[in-house]
Amino acid sequence: MLDAVTVSAGPAPVVLPFGRPSAPVLIEALPPQARFVLRLRNDAGFPKVAELSGVALPREACRFAENGSRRAIWLGPDEWLLVAPYAEAGHLFDGLEQALAEIPHSLVEVSHRSLGYAISGREAASVLAAGCPLDLDQRAFPIGMATRTVLAKTEIILQRTGGESFQLDVWRSFANYTLGYLIEAARSYG
Repeated sequence: MLDAVTVSAGPAPVVLPFGRPSAPVLIEALPPQARFVLRLRNDAGFPKVAELSGVALPREACRFAENGSRRAIWLGPDEWLLVAPYAEAGHLFDGLEQALAEIPHSLVEVSHRSLGYAISGREAASVLAAGCPLDLDQRAFPIGMATRTVLAKTEIILQRTGGESFQLDVWRSFANYTLGYLIEAARSYG
């Protein structure tokens, strides 16, 4: 039986009543991150975004690119979610706005809108599949893939970061529901 879920919200993990590090599923809250929704159609802006954000915008549908603690997630033909360390939010926003000033674009900071969770372990895909309609087999949803989808009744952005690891972004107002759903789904794999 799954007896604990470790939820880590920074340097010191918090152990909840369900989960343990050796469990088949580990659920961790990610530390606060800077998040920006970028809408951009002009190719001249791509190198500028890559230079300032530290990561190139993926041009392939449903993929993400990363460089250290920075990530760019393709959300649509002209839409990306940029993720960076929270402490860099203001600097990154100002730099992008200045660099893209002459290029039509939209840049909106959404750092406080969402929370992130990491789900890992040999049963991570099964726990997510309990409420997500996507085929999470690695052949259908390989490492580096990302997409908007639903988990139970909640819209999320799901990313496969490793063979047995995923990250999801969920709106803050649904975070407790989503975490509760994940814990309940993980009970079957203890």
